[in-house]
Amino acid sequence: MNHAIADSATMLRRNLKHALRYPSVSLSTAAVPIIFLLLFVYVFGGTMGAGISGPGGSRGSYVNYLAPGIIMMTVASATVATAVSVCTDMSEGIIARFRTMAISRAAVLTGHVAGSVIQTMISVALVTGVALLAGFRPTASPAGWIGAIGVLVMLALAMSWLAAAIGMWAKSPETASNIPIPLAILPLLATGFVPAASMPAGLRWFAQHQPFTPVIETLRGLLVGTPIGNNAMIAAAWCVPIAAASYLWARSLYRRDPSR
Repeated sequence: MNHAIADSATMLRRNLKHALRYPSVSLSTAAVPIIFLLLFVYVFGGTMGAGISGPGGSRGSYVNYLAPGIIMMTVASATVATAVSVCTDMSEGIIARFRTMAISRAAVLTGHVAGSVIQTMISVALVTGVALLAGFRPTASPAGWIGAIGVLVMLALAMSWLAAAIGMWAKSPETASNIPIPLAILPLLATGFVPAASMPAGLRWFAQHQPFTPVIETLRGLLVGTPIGNNAMIAAAWCVPIAAASYLWARSLYRRDPSR
């Protein structure tokens, strides 16, 4: 166990050094959510605020509604970079070299996933900072912030393991960059931008029963005080199986021949 932990820490440092050498990859994870944030707040914010909060609604009330969804989009967007990173390692032969060395088999993927979670949380902090500048005013207590961070780490861990499995399965980095795109789109079809009640019947059903909606509602409740209900339990019920299944899938693919 100590050997596996030490090897995982080494692989984590390797991935973080890659991130420092190529910061554009990490910045691109935050760039698209920031663009969506600014677009919806300053172009549509007044109208959307009145539509969601009633005649007294404003741009400020809408940014409080929107920010949790934008933060969720940041976590989902990070899967692309993780999938590409894992697939690049598989395609360039470095994994084959690792297999010949006295390195724990779990360390390579664990290092990728841990590095992805750290980079995702840095991107989330950057997006949250921009949201605060745009008028986001959370009312969370310290316990609420800790809970929100815990929810985000839980989701980031599940999405990172899923991205790692996709990167192992993809045949090229280009394919790996395209497969996770629907994950980045899913928050748009949840309750991140508008309430599910305003959607057509079929889309409303989908928004209410997809994994990102309970996470968004939990995050929104922790940060701005809206009712959470049983959304936290539903969010955990989505994230834990996704993380477990993705871990098993990635481990199975890693045990196969590197040439795939």
